[in-house]
Amino acid sequence: MDIEIIGAESLGVRSLCCFVKTKDKKILIDPGIALGYTRYGLLPHPLQVAVGERIQRKILKRWSEATDIVFSHYHGDHIPLVDANPYQLNINKVANLNADANIWTKNPSLLSQTQKKRANALVCVLKNKIVEPKGNTHGALEFSKPVFHGDKNSNMGTVMMTRIEEDYVFVHGSDIQLLTDEATSEILHWKPDILIVSGPPLYLVNRVSKHQINKAWHNAELLSQKIDGLILDHHLMRNFEGIKWLKRLSSKTGKEVICSADFMKKPRMLLEARRKELYTEMPVPDGWHKDYAKGKENTDKYWDLAKGLYNSVRLSEEK
Repeated sequence: MDIEIIGAESLGVRSLCCFVKTKDKKILIDPGIALGYTRYGLLPHPLQVAVGERIQRKILKRWSEATDIVFSHYHGDHIPLVDANPYQLNINKVANLNADANIWTKNPSLLSQTQKKRANALVCVLKNKIVEPKGNTHGALEFSKPVFHGDKNSNMGTVMMTRIEEDYVFVHGSDIQLLTDEATSEILHWKPDILIVSGPPLYLVNRVSKHQINKAWHNAELLSQKIDGLILDHHLMRNFEGIKWLKRLSSKTGKEVICSADFMKKPRMLLEARRKELYTEMPVPDGWHKDYAKGKENTDKYWDLAKGLYNSVRLSEEK
């Protein structure tokens, strides 16, 4: 089995997109991307947009190769969208791209009204066979029952976790945020060798309680003690507290806990966390975002300016 993490916060974008190759299958999980439309009152910096463009191209390449595509849920950083903003993956880019791939997703009856609209839009545009798993196991693929997207009292709905087994077991835990015991128990029952999962949204300082953070820490400890290859990312890495979390957890359990960038042996690029600094280091002209949305601007200048910065500690400094 070969695992490629295509998009995640530590790789510069909001995503948890993975591509897994087994002997018989090529499985693309959560092929979506977002940049956080506003953060600190600022639109995405053009450097973020440049990284997002490159990750979108990787997603499109893997989409064209996939035998199976998995949507864990219908949020805009996990699927292509009909109504995508300029920094998300527009569904028109994947329409007719690979009609032979099966698309696996949860039962539409379990979706919110907004998610049902997105699911119906995908069905209308895509020519693929949309498959709701009947039973849990389908060859190398296994899917969980719906588990909560974060805390069970939130209004964020549910997600479907994915297990893939060949020479070892890989689990994609999507947006559980480690906030419920039920999702943690199911993961442990699956006995993964490698697990990628969203940690808690520590950046939402006024919306995440101390109780929730303690619950997430407890579940992270349990997973770290049992799983050698634990990858925490996504919501956790939207600020630099996430890096401190990884360090403390590794120290507490004696097991190295890593982020997606570490797994892919790439520099940590917490670009959203550094949005203010990016605006200072690489100023953005008034009107750039409007012009970009109209196709009158591009990211070339910022990508060139960032070449030295891209591989430097300045993009991943721990604050």
